[in-house]
Amino acid sequence: MSAIGVGQAVILGVVEGVTEFLPVSSTGHLKLAEGLMNIKVDDDAVVGFTAVIQVGAIAAVFVYFFKDIMRFVSAWLRGLTDKRERDNHDYKFTWWVIYSTIPIVIVGLAAKPLIDGPLGSLWVVAVSLIGGSIVMWAAEQMARFKRSEQEVTLKDAMYVGSSQILALLFPGFSRSGATISTALIRDLDRMAATRLSFFLGLPALTGAGLYELKDATGGGVSTTALAVGTVVSFVVAYASIAWLLRFVARHSFNAFVIYRIVVGFILIGLLATNVLDS
Repeated sequence: MSAIGVGQAVILGVVEGVTEFLPVSSTGHLKLAEGLMNIKVDDDAVVGFTAVIQVGAIAAVFVYFFKDIMRFVSAWLRGLTDKRERDNHDYKFTWWVIYSTIPIVIVGLAAKPLIDGPLGSLWVVAVSLIGGSIVMWAAEQMARFKRSEQEVTLKDAMYVGSSQILALLFPGFSRSGATISTALIRDLDRMAATRLSFFLGLPALTGAGLYELKDATGGGVSTTALAVGTVVSFVVAYASIAWLLRFVARHSFNAFVIYRIVVGFILIGLLATNVLDS
């Protein structure tokens, strides 16, 4: 019997698609949704399922930013054979994406037992939601919004890429929240910070989904549920990306800060009253 039904897969696909790229923590919302549906959040098959449906959301990034990605890849390939192309910012940026992924890969592999175990607790999610909100608020106060995407440096990429570790170790912190906040602290404008968050997340999230595929398909989740969750995640995430980019052009991230704090305290209340099992 599948650990996740098709109906549950649809709901989780929607949750993943909506929250993956918003700075509200997709992992936290997925764990909360799983808890409310009495799905075992620490089951290897469930952990694998949530990682794999992320690939649907990541595929939405590839489709939405296809022209940008092709520009980066083309510049990188040209630079490999032509030294004259190596001063091209797109060529250097592609290498920076690769470099900035290394820290999270190392930590992810080394800390996997903790991530899948005690750090997966809903108590950790609740505290991380609130703690991450404080970081996001502080980043808004510190930001000067004076640098564009073309002014991104290797140091920016390494700081922002490494900040993904916070979301990896503390589900609820939010990968998007951590990366965007770090980029804002580095004085990038909101649009540049948000786009950088998308691009730096591509390798890590794609790799995580492929790595967990064996647990999702071999540990008790039906192929149908997995496929449905992934497709739903893709469709919803595409719409979410388009909305977020329009939103950041005119608004601060303070609305997300307030939302995260409210959800964090609601979750604490549900856990404290044993409505949810941590």
